[in-house]
Formats: sequence, C-alpha cells, structure tokens
Amino acid sequence: MESLESFESHTESLYAERACERLVIDFVHRLDLGEPASVAALFTEDGTWAWPAGDRLVKGRAALREYFGGRPADRLSRRLMSNILVTVTSPDTATAISYFTTYRVDGFEGGLVPPGAPVQVGHYEDEFRRRPDGTWLLSARVLHLAFAGPTPRA
Repeated sequence: MESLESFESHTESLYAERACERLVIDFVHRLDLGEPASVAALFTEDGTWAWPAGDRLVKGRAALREYFGGRPADRLSRRLMSNILVTVTSPDTATAISYFTTYRVDGFEGGLVPPGAPVQVGHYEDEFRRRPDGTWLLSARVLHLAFAGPTPRA
C-alpha cells in the first residue's frame, strides 16, 4: 500500500506537470489569440527567451513585454503545440521539451487565408520555477528550429 507521503509527493508532481503544460499552451494562445505583450506575465521577473540560431536573447519581464509586444499588428498566426514532456526536477523546478509548428502571414486584413506550408517547425526547451505562492512560471525558454522559411504576405 502506498504511503500518504508518497501519494502527496506524486500528487504534487502531477500538479507541477499540469501547471507547466498549461504555461506552454497559454504562451501560444496569448501570441495567437490574445495580447502578445502579455506573454511576459508567464515568465519570472528575470526570465529569458533565447533563439540561438538567430543569436537573440531577451532577458527580464519588461524586455520580454517589449519584444513580444512589438509583433506586427497585421500578423495572423496559429501555433500547434505537441509532444509536451515535462520533467519535475525538484519541488520548485521543472523542465520541458515541446514541439511546435507555426503557420503565419503578415498583411492580414480579415477573412480566410489560403492554407500554406508552416513557416516554422521546431521545439522549445523550457525551464520553470515555482514561486513561494505555489504559482509556476517560465524561467527560461529556448527556441530550436528544424525547418524555417520567410513569413509570407497575405
């Protein structure tokens, strides 16, 4: 029979996994369907977003808000997330790898856009930290592209 302590530990681990998965999904929802600058609220105050192939590093919540808020107003995008694998590394830290596919056009003025190939396919490597109040946040996100092309105009 499983001990109460073991059960509580397992339950906390499952909660952490789900909270981190939720952040991964919330990130793309905010970019595609919400206010892109609000993505910054999903990060710790000292959080980072890096794109090694593009030699980009954005550090800190204010810089993240500015970076994601600078997205073109006429951009239409949809990101598909899959294969989200969260690993709880301690009671207050976790990591994840998830795949993404990005469909995107600039110059969107409404209506339907004919389907095209995705402009990006890759994966994210994430680090998460739990705050003292129990809330999980992204502390670092690294974007790795396997396939990429230019963003077409609608």
